[in-house]
Amino acid sequence: MAMIVPAHWAEAREQVKHRGRRITVRRYGWSDESEAAAQAHAQARTREALDAILAGADLPRRERRTNYGVAGVPIREQIVSRHDEVVVTRNSYGALCLNTPDVLFADIDLAEPPSGCVLPLAALAGLAAMGFAAGFALGHWALGIALAGVVVYAANAWLLRRRRAAHAGNGGAEARAFAPIEAFATAHPGCHLRVYRTPAGLRVLAMHRRFDPQEAEAAQLFEALGTDPLYALMCRLQHCFRARLTPKPWRIGISRRIRPPVAAWSAGQATLPGRLAWIADYEARSAGHAACRFLRALGDTTAVDPQAERVRALHDDLSRAHADLPLA
Repeated sequence: MAMIVPAHWAEAREQVKHRGRRITVRRYGWSDESEAAAQAHAQARTREALDAILAGADLPRRERRTNYGVAGVPIREQIVSRHDEVVVTRNSYGALCLNTPDVLFADIDLAEPPSGCVLPLAALAGLAAMGFAAGFALGHWALGIALAGVVVYAANAWLLRRRRAAHAGNGGAEARAFAPIEAFATAHPGCHLRVYRTPAGLRVLAMHRRFDPQEAEAAQLFEALGTDPLYALMCRLQHCFRARLTPKPWRIGISRRIRPPVAAWSAGQATLPGRLAWIADYEARSAGHAACRFLRALGDTTAVDPQAERVRALHDDLSRAHADLPLA
């Protein structure tokens, strides 16, 4: 299994004087073995980057400090538990996430209902001008301004109602998001897809086979289902698929951030009293919520990869996908 969430992290720094300029390069290193191995890895990566820069390569001098994996750097989050190849981590805002190297999850966002001003700019300007002209003709520029506002407000309210009705039609945003999933299952009778409702969309779990996050078939499946493009990109960069297992804190009444609010996890944070207190409050409030709810299975439900089934059982249990609880 490719390492997707290392246990140990370190940073190395190299500095040289080159053509009259001082060049400083920093790189992270990681390891599942020990801090010493992580430091050795960091030093090797730093030396490699420095040599490339001295040879003329256009590389950043320092890597961005982040929890969420980027190109070349794996996910940097607290490891909460390991389940064979699956790793459960606590992300940067405190929720638990499932990370798997080969069982495909896809996140699909629902279209938001129309809101605010939906009038095209040209129509907005034209209606405002008509209202102002009518009011001015009645004798006062102030009346023109007032009528312009009334006309624009009334026209926008009418158009907004029509667009909201269209958004809610044909089963609404959920039905429209579900349609390409059903179409894929119909066109590929050998597949087995489980569909879950999340607070803002749908989650799909592929049960019939394992996927490499960088293989063409995974990208094609993502595209066919209408997967969130950022999620698809991060799966490729991180070499894993992810699924949030517990609520987002702000959805269960927690406004303060997990402590400490830093951009990169380090093992020393695990026992900080402020962090432990935040987690205890979060877990107490999370008890009454689920991260997703199972809706239905599509395709050949007898096609079940054994590893996918193990991941499904863990996911459904920790996300409380079969509990009658509000989503958060």
